[in-house]
Amino acid sequence: MSSPRTAEISRNTSETQIRVAINLDGRGQQKLDTGVPFFDHMLDQIARHGLIDLDIAAKGDLHIDAHHTVEDVGIALGQAVAKAMGDKAGIRRYGHAYVPLDESLSRVVIDFSGRPGLVFNVPFARALTGTFDLDLTREFFQGFVNHALVTLHIDNLRGDNAHHQCETVFKAFGRALRMAAELDPRAAGTIPSTKGSL
Repeated sequence: MSSPRTAEISRNTSETQIRVAINLDGRGQQKLDTGVPFFDHMLDQIARHGLIDLDIAAKGDLHIDAHHTVEDVGIALGQAVAKAMGDKAGIRRYGHAYVPLDESLSRVVIDFSGRPGLVFNVPFARALTGTFDLDLTREFFQGFVNHALVTLHIDNLRGDNAHHQCETVFKAFGRALRMAAELDPRAAGTIPSTKGSL
């Protein structure tokens, strides 16, 4: 078996100090401490449903709000995924998932295209879940997309409970990421692109 695809990224700014360690070939183990409990709960969904080991520690200017912390974790996670993926040889490239939670249903489709693009269609039923500003969900995924260099389509197809809507998005993202990053034994060593690179 080939070596696990791992990476560690540190991102330090005047607003946040973040460390992300990732193992794309993990078992869904996680250690999460961003200072934003609901966000940690969502990151846990990525790890568990993507079978990706995640170790994320973040300190941010939470006395202002969670915006910088959530966005910068997305950036650092995108950088870590890109580093762990390497040249992307042998990957499936595309991944998709539908995930329900009670009345809510979300679909996520991802392409390790080498180009950043986000389509985000999630009509949250309310602006907050607990104290977490759900606008930050898009900011997280935009940061991820810009630095992982992926095309990502996120659609909440139905839902009345904002917590359920958000959770189905993160669960589906974890599943789709897992599928796209998976090594395809029939494509060993080849780049899944007519361009010869991604």
